[in-house]
Amino acid sequence: MLVFSSLGHAYMHMLTAFFFVLALALERTWDMPYHELVRLWALGALMVGAAAIPAGWLADRWSAPGMLVVMFFGMGLACFACALSDSSSSLMLGLTFLGLFAAIYHPVGIPWLVRSVTAGGKALGVNGIFGGLGVAFAGTAAGLLVDSLGWRAAFAVPGMACVITGAVMLWAWRKGLLPEGRQSVSTGGDLGRTALLKVFAALMLGMFCLGFIYQACLTAFPKLFDLRLGSLMGEGTLGVGMLVTFVYGVSAVFQVIGGHLADRYSLKWIYLGGFALQVPLLFALSQLTGISMVAGATLTVLVMTASQPAESMLLSRYSPAAYQGFAFGVKFVLAFGAAPLAISLVSWLLAGPGGGAQLFVALAALSGLGVIAVWTLPRDVSRSVAPG
Repeated sequence: MLVFSSLGHAYMHMLTAFFFVLALALERTWDMPYHELVRLWALGALMVGAAAIPAGWLADRWSAPGMLVVMFFGMGLACFACALSDSSSSLMLGLTFLGLFAAIYHPVGIPWLVRSVTAGGKALGVNGIFGGLGVAFAGTAAGLLVDSLGWRAAFAVPGMACVITGAVMLWAWRKGLLPEGRQSVSTGGDLGRTALLKVFAALMLGMFCLGFIYQACLTAFPKLFDLRLGSLMGEGTLGVGMLVTFVYGVSAVFQVIGGHLADRYSLKWIYLGGFALQVPLLFALSQLTGISMVAGATLTVLVMTASQPAESMLLSRYSPAAYQGFAFGVKFVLAFGAAPLAISLVSWLLAGPGGGAQLFVALAALSGLGVIAVWTLPRDVSRSVAPG
């Protein structure tokens, strides 16, 4: 169960991150500016958020493993469609279907894992490493495949991996080797209705802010590395891809540390601390260049990823077991639904003067808003409760 959940997390994040590096190659091949190419992913990014609620609802009423099988096959076929694209419109269509099937993972795979374990923070941290590594290796994989085999292979190879994994999981599911994970979790029954609504309002605002910042950084970093590091990493896309791999690879490990802290300490203060630390880091990124920018980007992503287990545990604790998929669907509608807005903001600000400095000032202000939202969480929420 943990194997397929973790692989799904890695594939999902890799396939929703690698286009930003791959677009650097298409920028030259198709003679299109980067800010126009990244817009091709905007509708796919919207689908990652918009389809999360129905995906979670279907998992609650049908089967979580079954939905993950659909995800693996769907993402694989969407990758093949992208690889065969011969125009920007056909590529946008393939990317849209990729976003649609990628939307299945978070509202299905995460609650499936949470329902089946006792040490929720630790399990989420380990699972989170795979998600972080998926983002990290997206850059290197895309750069390596583009430079050696061409941009079409950068879609086709991970597509084949998805299809093979889906076939193995389908076999295991049919053999009854994958449980549905119906273990109950703690809920927010100790809070009144009004207080519980306030908790959800604060969490929703926090999740939107974190999702927006994450998507904006994911979109902007490849191009900013290309602009601010000059020829330091070479002329191809592999050098930029390796930098993205380094930033997200190092940061992924800290999800385990974040999960360990979430099992033992205040969820509220861990989550709040993540937002507070991001404010100066994001502001610094508006001015940093060269290797110092890589260090600043790494610390920023590190803080973001380390706070994610606490966020998921807060949501899990205050969601009824029968509606875990739906609740996580709402979370990822907010987190990934912010992506089209984030991509549009990045596209607009990167096309203007300043080299993206205004972007990180805006993101620092948004992180400050996240601090205010999480600060309003009641004291009860700060008590960490592991699922089960």
